[in-house]
Amino acid sequence: MTGGGSRSPGDPLRVLVICTGNSARSILGEALLRHLGEGRIAAFSAGTHPKGVNPLTVRTLDEAGIPTEGLASKSLAQYLGDAFDYVITVCDDAREACPVFPGARQTIHWGLPDPAAATGSEEERLAAFRATLARFEARARGFPPIATRLAPSTPAPAPPSAEAR
Repeated sequence: MTGGGSRSPGDPLRVLVICTGNSARSILGEALLRHLGEGRIAAFSAGTHPKGVNPLTVRTLDEAGIPTEGLASKSLAQYLGDAFDYVITVCDDAREACPVFPGARQTIHWGLPDPAAATGSEEERLAAFRATLARFEARARGFPPIATRLAPSTPAPAPPSAEAR
């Protein structure tokens, strides 16, 4: 959809998630919204300076059971003529570079730490990616226009009881 085309109430909610590199935070958000939206959310992501998808982004999504097929780092420029219900910036740099998105009904900012900047062992860096995914999900579930389009969260399996060990 481009421009301000007409939309019907049953159309998917269109959401664009933006960060600087489109390598971690925005890709995690795009994949999560698509997955949990089950067709009720059309999610996209872009970067002000795209630099490729971080391999730990893909690993985090795979671990969470979220499809990664078709995810790619894209430039914000390719979406400038498109209409979106919400544009979500997830880093301060992207917010500064994109204070007004002409195709959005509303632009909101959910500042998230950049997991790609995490240091330490691979497990410590992976933990940063998992935390970012969890934070994005919490923000999405707490934002009513998006939350109403998301599938219910699936609770994590309970650890085995002491008696069962």
